[in-house]
Amino acid sequence: MTKGRRGLGGFLADFLRGSREGWAAFLFLAPAIAMVLVLRILPSTQAIIDSVRLPNGSLGLGNFTFLLGDPGFQNSLKVTLLFALIVNPLQIALALALAVLLNDRVPAIGLWRTILLLPVAIPQSISAVIWSVIFRPDGPLNAVLGALGLPEQRFLTSVDQALFCIIVMVSWIGVGYWMTFLIAGLKDIPASLYEAATIDGASAWQQFRHVTLPQLRRPLTFVLVADTVANFLIFAPVQILTSGGPEGSTDLIMNNLYTRAFITNDAGGAAAQTLILVAVVVTIVSVQFRLMLPKEGQA
Repeated sequence: MTKGRRGLGGFLADFLRGSREGWAAFLFLAPAIAMVLVLRILPSTQAIIDSVRLPNGSLGLGNFTFLLGDPGFQNSLKVTLLFALIVNPLQIALALALAVLLNDRVPAIGLWRTILLLPVAIPQSISAVIWSVIFRPDGPLNAVLGALGLPEQRFLTSVDQALFCIIVMVSWIGVGYWMTFLIAGLKDIPASLYEAATIDGASAWQQFRHVTLPQLRRPLTFVLVADTVANFLIFAPVQILTSGGPEGSTDLIMNNLYTRAFITNDAGGAAAQTLILVAVVVTIVSVQFRLMLPKEGQA
């Protein structure tokens, strides 16, 4: 019998006939299928069921209507969107700038890349503890400000500063990580494109705008989407540094969800909030994909 590419249909046919190849393929796939079922499909199904299950046992959309009118949820959604609006462009811009800088042959380039990537290897909980010490009223950062003759700052205890402190901390972790993907993308750009641009008299900025950015479209799309999803799921830094305070100024949606599920024991509201979070993230990511699509006539 001639063997070729039969795809999933051929695999199912072999499996149903009980062939050795079909059973062997099933045994190899079984652990992955079981993990997807246990860790993805079943929890998602349970979340959907819990989101429409009311405290009296009936089914309905009461959990969603309650959330949409809840000031605490509205505040967490507003804070999360503000956080994402600031942190995503900031991280991507810094990561792109560092990637372009460290893609050239600068002295000790390997050392600089290692230093920038080192925070990624530190667990977020430990990073949060380190930054909590830095941001303490009697911590080293205020000591530096005092030495420079500048007034001390409240940092994590200030309604106006706490969210930006968390932005600094998560950017310290994230910038080096996203930089590595962009450096890999820069390495794939043919040198001949830059040579042709140089011959045409293009300046460094023109080369960056008309050669680097278009060629980085796919890596940038991946980084943009992955960074957006990651920042919507920030939890440990908020819980350790501020617990959502002061006055709800850092109550990101994952922290609010945790409080609703495990502190107030509102499983139905937490499940509904999870679905709303998924819907918001999917909507934003869909818009990002559309914006990052090549324009007509571009490759």
